[in-house]
Amino acid sequence: MLRKIILITILLMAVNMPAAVFAQDLPYYFQVNKEDVHVYWNSDGTMSVDYVWVFTNQPNSHAIDFVDVGMPNYEFDMGTVKADVNGVPVSVSQNDYAGNGSGFAIVLGGKSIPAGGAGTVHVYVGKIEQVLYPDDEDEAYASAAFAPTFFGSEYVTGTTDLTLTYHLPKDMAPEEPRWHAAPSGFPSEPETAYDVNNHITYTWNSPAADASKYYLFGASFPRSYVPADAIYTPPAQPLISADTVFIFLCLGFFGFMFIGIPVLAANATRKRKMQYLPPKIAIEGHGIKRGLTAVEAAILLEQPLDKVFTMILFGTLKKNAAQVIKRDPLEVQANDPLPEKMNDYERDFLKAFKEPAGKERQKLLQDMAVRLVKTVSEKMKGFSRRETIDYYKSITEKAWAMVEAENTPEVKSQKFDEALEWTMLDKEYDDRTRRVFHGPIFLPYWWGSYNPTYRSASSSAPTSAPVSRGNALPGADFAAQMVTGVQTFSQKVVGNINTFTERVTNTTNPPPKPTASRSGRGGGGGRSCACACACAGCACACAGGGR
Repeated sequence: MLRKIILITILLMAVNMPAAVFAQDLPYYFQVNKEDVHVYWNSDGTMSVDYVWVFTNQPNSHAIDFVDVGMPNYEFDMGTVKADVNGVPVSVSQNDYAGNGSGFAIVLGGKSIPAGGAGTVHVYVGKIEQVLYPDDEDEAYASAAFAPTFFGSEYVTGTTDLTLTYHLPKDMAPEEPRWHAAPSGFPSEPETAYDVNNHITYTWNSPAADASKYYLFGASFPRSYVPADAIYTPPAQPLISADTVFIFLCLGFFGFMFIGIPVLAANATRKRKMQYLPPKIAIEGHGIKRGLTAVEAAILLEQPLDKVFTMILFGTLKKNAAQVIKRDPLEVQANDPLPEKMNDYERDFLKAFKEPAGKERQKLLQDMAVRLVKTVSEKMKGFSRRETIDYYKSITEKAWAMVEAENTPEVKSQKFDEALEWTMLDKEYDDRTRRVFHGPIFLPYWWGSYNPTYRSASSSAPTSAPVSRGNALPGADFAAQMVTGVQTFSQKVVGNINTFTERVTNTTNPPPKPTASRSGRGGGGGRSCACACACAGCACACAGGGR
């Protein structure tokens, strides 16, 4: 009898464990049964958009706790955004947005849709500017194109009954507006009607759409129905730049570079290039991912890669795995044999420096950075990015507090040495290092491996010997040499750090693929649209990879 009771208890525990123990490892996986989108092209030249989604969450999947909503650009007013779930108001947040380009997240909170459950999510955005563009085929017309937000294909199953309705500016005659060619799977001509405010409407519907696909809809109408300054013409720059190269890649044009082409959405593009972590890492799990090294934490915080490389350099020196042969330009020599406790990225780092300075070394460092980013992405699966970032920021602050609390130069130096890589996670590392160290600094034991000049000047130790802790430098000199280590990487090893990071980003967080160009009907103007929405006649919303 006792055996039977124990067995029943174990079975009951097994049934209840998945929800409590394994929930953080569950993937997002849902069906968008119905999506109803209303796009209002207002008489002041702005746009309003209203979404309603009906979700069915799949069994054994992550609760739908956020819904990412991509925006056409960054010119939307968060103060006009209102959301609700099953009629109950919920909050919205730009900080929680995990999609591509610009946008925000609907935070379902207590109204999250559990595994196996269903719910209706509604959001209204009252004001979006810079959404009308010159029509390509008729200068008297404005082009209004829009693509509803879509979700990562790895999160979506089944088909979606998708309806999108354009509400055109008031007082327009029926023969004046012109619709653009419809996306694949939709009727070639929209259903036309008037809404309750007597505005002309165009409605497209597909009962078997794909919520993970990009669908671009468009119309054109006379400019006279909106203010002249509402027609947005992107600024041009006279010379080609790295941003222009990115736009070429995003739109699928390779190889040729032309002088004088427009540089569009430059700020958004530059920001995306530095975001080398893939968007899916931002999908919130639960709990803190402990056990990351300082270097891995730097990747999670998306610190500049030249700083990350400098942290790796200091790590190898502290492990007596290498020594700096030359500081400018930087040359590093691995010790033989290497210590046993080496991270893979440290071994890859030293391997890169076996190659002569130049493209091959940069390529190996690039490959190392890509592997490191992917490793961190894998380690973060199922954990909360926000909580983990806060956790490692707190470690950084505690490391600095430990150093700053010491008044004895020798102890202060020792604490700084012990916490070096963690202090480097601070965005204010450069200034803080200079502020903290004023008096004499007792050099760490590995200083001779870092500074060849100091090593060669020491008559009491062979070239590869560590420096005694009794040796000291003025605090300002020590801080300057630590800080310039990062600059050495940026200028002398990887070259232009923005260009280097862009190459990494193109592998770890590539831009979404552009859609095929669509011509307008009767003077349309819809063009291909990448998620930067960097094209005339385009006001697309993009959120590929979001939840």
